Amino acid sequence: MEFFRIRKDIPFMRHALVFNIVSVLTFVLALFFLVTRGLHYSVEFTGGTLMEVTYQQAADVNVIRSTVEKLGYKEVAVQNYGSSREVLIRLPLQEGVTSVQQSVQVMDALKAQEPDVSLHRVEFIGPQVGKELLTNGISALAFVIGGIILYLAIRFEWKYAVAAIIANLHDIVIILGFFAFFQWEFSLSVLAGVLAVLGYSVNESVVVFDRVRETFRKNRKMNTVEVINHAITSTISRTMITHGSTLAMVLSMQIFGGETLHYFAVALTIGILFGIYSSVFVSCAIAMWLGIKREDLLKKGGSGSSRSGHSKDDPNAGAMV
Repeated sequence: MEFFRIRKDIPFMRHALVFNIVSVLTFVLALFFLVTRGLHYSVEFTGGTLMEVTYQQAADVNVIRSTVEKLGYKEVAVQNYGSSREVLIRLPLQEGVTSVQQSVQVMDALKAQEPDVSLHRVEFIGPQVGKELLTNGISALAFVIGGIILYLAIRFEWKYAVAAIIANLHDIVIILGFFAFFQWEFSLSVLAGVLAVLGYSVNESVVVFDRVRETFRKNRKMNTVEVINHAITSTISRTMITHGSTLAMVLSMQIFGGETLHYFAVALTIGILFGIYSSVFVSCAIAMWLGIKREDLLKKGGSGSSRSGHSKDDPNAGAMV
C-alpha cells in the first residue's frame, strides 16, 4: 500500500557523512548525561513500600497522588489495578522510616480525605530485589541484541547485522540519555518500552535492507550508493504509513493513558522518532561505509538462485513489508 510514489530517487547517501556526524554527537551527548546524571530508578529497582488500598467508589488517582506527595514523597507511582476502586501505591525508601510507618502515615492522610478507604495489603520491596530486577532487565536487553545480530547475520550478511545493531543501540542510548537528562523515572514499564523499540527499529532496517537486496538483483547497472538511495526512496511511503499510525497510537496513550503509561509512551515516542532516522539513514550509511556489494547477498545462493530459492532476475524476489 502506498499513499504516493516518488519517481526520482532522492540522493540520501550524498549526506551520509553529515548523518553519521550528527548521530555520533547525539550518541556521545546521551552517554555524557548517563555518566554524569545517571538514571532516576523507580521503586521496582531501588526498593520501597508497595501498598494496595480499596475505596467504596471509583478512586481519583490524581488526588491520591497529590495527597501522598504532600507527605514529602516525590514522583509516587499511583495506579488503578483490578477495578477503578482499587489503587496501587509505590513509595520509595526513606531513611529511618520502616515500611509499617510509611503505610500508617499514608493511610492517615488518605482517611482524612476519604474515611471509607481501607488498606488491603502492604509489601516491602528490598534493595536486593530491585538490584535483581535491574540485572535481569540488562540481561534481557543483551539477549534481545544478540538475537537481532544473529537474525540479521543469517538473513543478510554480517555487514548488515553490524550496521543495524549499531543504529538500534544508537536509539536505545538516546532514549536513556533523555531519561538521564530530564531525570524522568525509569521503571519496568520504561524498560519494556526500550525492548519494544529494539524490535520495532530493526523491522525498519530489515525492510530497507530487503529492498536493497531486491534492487541489487533486479538492476545490475546501479552501484551501491544508487541502490541504497533507491531502496530508501521506494520505502518512504510505507515508512510514513507505518510510523504515522504507530505514533498516533503511542501519542494517544501519552495523552489519555494517565501517569501510569506516561513514561512508557514517552520512551516509545522517542524511540519511534529516532528509529525512523537511524534505521533509514544511520544503518544504511554504516552499511555503505562497510562496503556492502551485490556479491555479499548473492554469493551464497549459487550461480542461478538466491538463498530464498528465487531467480536473481525474479522481480518478486525480496521482501515487501
